[in-house]
Amino acid sequence: MQEQHAERRIDQFFSGPGARADDWRELVNAARAWKDGTQDRARFEGLLADIAATEEFHAYPGSRLMNELRERAASGDAAGTLALVMRLTQALQTRSFRQHTSDWDVHGESEGEIPDLLPPALGHTGARRPYFEVLIVTGVPSTSWAGLAAEWRRLRRPVDSFIYEPVFVGSAEDAFCAAMLNPDLAAVIINEGFQYRSRHNAPVLRELTASIQSKETDSPLMLAQTLKRVRPELDLYLMSNQRVEELAGRPETSVLRRIFYSVEELLELHLSVLEGVQDRYETPFFDNLKKYAQRPIGTFHALPIARGKSVFKSDWIRDMGEFYGPNLFLAESSATTGGLDSLLEPTGNIKRAQEKAARAFGADQVFFVTNGTSTSNKMAVQALLAQGDIAIVDRNCHKSHHYGMVLAGAQPLYVEAFPMTEYSMYGAVPLRTIKQALLNLRAEGRLDRVKMVDLTNCTFDGHIYNTRRVMEECLAIKPDLIFLWDEAWFGFARFSPFLRPRTAMGAANDIEAWMREPGSAQAYDKQRAELGENPSAEVLLKTRLIPDPRKIRLRVYQTNSTHKSMSAIRQGSMLFVKDVEFHTVEAQFREAVFTHASTSPNQQLIASLDVARRQMELEGYGLVANAIEIAFAIRKAVAANPLISKYFSVLGADKMVPAEFRGSGFTDFLADGVNWGQVLRSLHDDEFCLDPTRITLVCGTAAYDGTQFKGLLASRYGIQVNKTSRNSVLLQSNINNTRSDVAHLIRVLAEIAGEIEHDLSQGGVNAVKAFDARVRSLMTDVPDLPNFSRFHDSFRADAGEKTNEGDIRSGFYSAYDAAGCEYIRLADAEIDRRLRNGPELVSANFVIPYPPGFPIMVPGQVITQEAIDFMRKLDVKEIHGYNAVQGLKLVRPEALARLGERRRPPAPRLRPADAAE
Repeated sequence: MQEQHAERRIDQFFSGPGARADDWRELVNAARAWKDGTQDRARFEGLLADIAATEEFHAYPGSRLMNELRERAASGDAAGTLALVMRLTQALQTRSFRQHTSDWDVHGESEGEIPDLLPPALGHTGARRPYFEVLIVTGVPSTSWAGLAAEWRRLRRPVDSFIYEPVFVGSAEDAFCAAMLNPDLAAVIINEGFQYRSRHNAPVLRELTASIQSKETDSPLMLAQTLKRVRPELDLYLMSNQRVEELAGRPETSVLRRIFYSVEELLELHLSVLEGVQDRYETPFFDNLKKYAQRPIGTFHALPIARGKSVFKSDWIRDMGEFYGPNLFLAESSATTGGLDSLLEPTGNIKRAQEKAARAFGADQVFFVTNGTSTSNKMAVQALLAQGDIAIVDRNCHKSHHYGMVLAGAQPLYVEAFPMTEYSMYGAVPLRTIKQALLNLRAEGRLDRVKMVDLTNCTFDGHIYNTRRVMEECLAIKPDLIFLWDEAWFGFARFSPFLRPRTAMGAANDIEAWMREPGSAQAYDKQRAELGENPSAEVLLKTRLIPDPRKIRLRVYQTNSTHKSMSAIRQGSMLFVKDVEFHTVEAQFREAVFTHASTSPNQQLIASLDVARRQMELEGYGLVANAIEIAFAIRKAVAANPLISKYFSVLGADKMVPAEFRGSGFTDFLADGVNWGQVLRSLHDDEFCLDPTRITLVCGTAAYDGTQFKGLLASRYGIQVNKTSRNSVLLQSNINNTRSDVAHLIRVLAEIAGEIEHDLSQGGVNAVKAFDARVRSLMTDVPDLPNFSRFHDSFRADAGEKTNEGDIRSGFYSAYDAAGCEYIRLADAEIDRRLRNGPELVSANFVIPYPPGFPIMVPGQVITQEAIDFMRKLDVKEIHGYNAVQGLKLVRPEALARLGERRRPPAPRLRPADAAE
C-alpha cells in the first residue's frame, strides 16, 4: 500500500536550511526505493513536485538541472534519476556548486565553462571567492528567464571579487517567498511590470505580507519597502522606465541603494551589485589589522608579546606560540597609529567599523566594548543618569545594572517580574506593573525625576518583551523617557524578520516610522477624546495607551553581548544608540567610556566585532534560521522519544508565560497545526513570548537538580549548557550548532533515561520511593521566590509614599564602615528574633545566588522572612556576597540611625525646562 502524500505549501516557514537538506535526502531515499522496487515512481515524483515549488527560489540546482531530473523520472530511468539526485544532494550538502563548474553540468563532467549555462570564471581563480545570489523581480514571461540569466552571466569577469547567480520571480508574493526562503540572497533588483499574486497556494504568506504592508499592490516601491522590513541587510535596486530623476527625490526611495533607468546597459548595475556586497564585506579594522601584521615593525612600546619574538625564541613558552600561531602575535600592538586606531577616541578604521555596525543593527551610533556587556550596561547607566534620578529597573536584571546605579548615584525603583515558582525562575516585568510605577510617581508630583526604564530583553530564560508596546505606553505617560534594553543574549534577533520587531532597535525604528505617519497624531487625538481630560489611573492601566507623536523624544539604548550569539571573541560587546537627544549627553557618554573602558583594549576583540558584523550582514539571516531550526529539532526529538520524554521535558510557552500575557492563545512552537502565521500573531500581539532558541529542559523529573545535571553533562559527556535552575537546565542553540550536536544531545539524554529506567527496575521498591521523594523535593517542595521588599527609611529621605525607590549608593557605601556593620549567621536564632521583634535587618551588600542569578538582597534593603526562608532552602554552592562562615552582612541599627539623621532631601536640580521658564 502506497504512503499517502500530503501537499506541502511554500509558506510553511518552519522549514529552514536543515529542512531543505532533509527534503533532498528524502528524495534520494525515494529514488533509491523506486530503483530497488520497494516503492513506485509516483512517490518520487510527488516529493519532487514539493521540492520544485521552493527550489525555484534558489539558483542551484536551477531550472535546467531540475528539468533534467523530471525528464529522467518521466522516462522511467530509475538508475539515472537516482544518480542525478544523489549528485545534486551532495553538491547542496557540501556547497561545492559555489566553486565547481562540474556541479552545474547535467552529466557532471564539465572541465570548463559551458556558455550561458554555468557561471563564468567559476572555479578558475586561485583564491576562493564568496558566492551569493541576486533576486530579480520582473514582469518578463518566465519563458525568457533563461535568456536573461545568460545575459547576466556574460557580465561577469575573472577580476570580480565575488561570484553570484540570478534568481528570477514574476510576482511580489514570490519575491517575498524568495526573501524568506533563500538565505543566500544578498541583493534584489526590482523591475516594473510584475504581478502581485503568486501562482502558488500561499494563505499563510498572505497573512504575513498583510501584516507588513498596508495593501496588495504591484508597486515596485511598495515591494522594496516590504523586502526592507523583512531583510534590511539586502541591497535593493530599482529598474524604472519612469522619470527616474523625479523618482529618486521621493522619500520612500530611501530603502533603495540605487535607481537605474531600465534601458541603460546592465554592466553598471552588475558593478553596483558587487560594490554593494563589497561595502558589507569590508571590515575596516580587521582589514587594516591584517595589513599591519604583514608589515616589518620595530616595537619600542610596552607590549613585549607583540611580533612574538619573546615567544618563538623562548625554550619555555614556545608551545604557546605553536598553539596560537604567529598571526596572533604579529597582530598584537598597543599602538593606535600605523594603520590602527584608538578605541577610546576612534577617528579612523574603528570609527568606520562602528558606523557599519550601526547600519547593520539599525542604530544611529554604535560603541564597541571589549570588556563585556557588564561594562556596556554600566557605561549607559552612568552616562544617562545623575545623582537623585529615578530609574525603573527590573529587580532581576544583571548585576551590572545595579552596580551602575551605585556608580551614578541614581535611585532604582525596583519592579517585579512574574514568578515561575515551580521552576525557581522569574519571567519578565508586566507592563501594568511598569505603568503603575509611573502613574504613582505622577500622582506624587515626582514624574519629572524619572529618567529611565531599564529592562532585560530577552531574559536569561528566554522571555521577550513586546518592546514597542512597552515604549509606546510608557511614552504616553512620560514622552521623554530613556529606555535601556539589556539584550545581551538577543543580538542575533536583528537578523530574524520574526524576532526583529521585538528588539530594542527594531521597535525604535518602527516607532520612528509610525511617528512620521499622518495617522499617528489622529490616533492619539482620537484616544484622548475617548478617555477624556483626566482619566483615572485604573482606566490608564487597562487601556493600551497611544503616545502623542508630536511630543515623543525617542531615546533608546540597547546593549548586546556580541560574543554570546555571534562570531566574536569572548567579552566582545556593542552598545547601540538611537537617541534624538544624544548630542546633549554625548560628552558625559564619552566620559563614561573613559571611566570603564580599558586604555589597552585587545586588538583581536575589536577585530572580531568587526568580522561578526560582516558575517551577520552577509549570512546572518540563514545562520539564525538554522539556529531556530536546531532548537525546534531538539524540542521535537525530546517530545517524540518515549523514553526521554518519560523523564525529561522542554517547557513550552504555556508553561513559561502565564495565559494572561498570551492573548493570542499561542501555546508552543510545535503544537499541532501551528504555522508561522500563528507565531507572528503571538509575536505581534502578546505581551510576552519566548525566544525559540532558548530551551528550558526540566531535569527535576529525572531526580536531578540543575547544578547536578549540568555537571553530569559536562564531566561525563562533554556537553556544556547555559544555566541552571533548581530543577532545570537551559540549552541555547546558536549559529554555531549543527544537527550533529542535536544527535549527540539526544543520544546522551536517551542513555541517561535508560540508566534511570534500569536502576529503578533493578533497585526494587526502595529505589522507586527514593526516586519519587527526590523528584517531589525538586518539583513540588520548592521555596517561594522572594520579591524586593523596600529600602530602609534611612535611604529614602526624598522618596514618596507609593513607590519603593531608594538611595542604593549610600546603602552600598555603608558597608565600607566596618564598625557600622555586623554579621549574623543564617541559622542563628537572632535572625528570627529580629524578624519578629526588630530592629529591622538591613543588607549591607548584594547577595546573589547562582542560580537563580539575581540579587535577592541589595544594599540598603530591608530583609524579610521570605528572603530568609529562600536563603535557608537554597542548595546551591555559589552565592555572591554571602560567606556562610561569617553570615549575612548587615548595617547595624545605630549606624542606620546616624545615616538617617545625616540625610536630608537634596535640593531640586535645575533642569533645562525650568531654566527656560
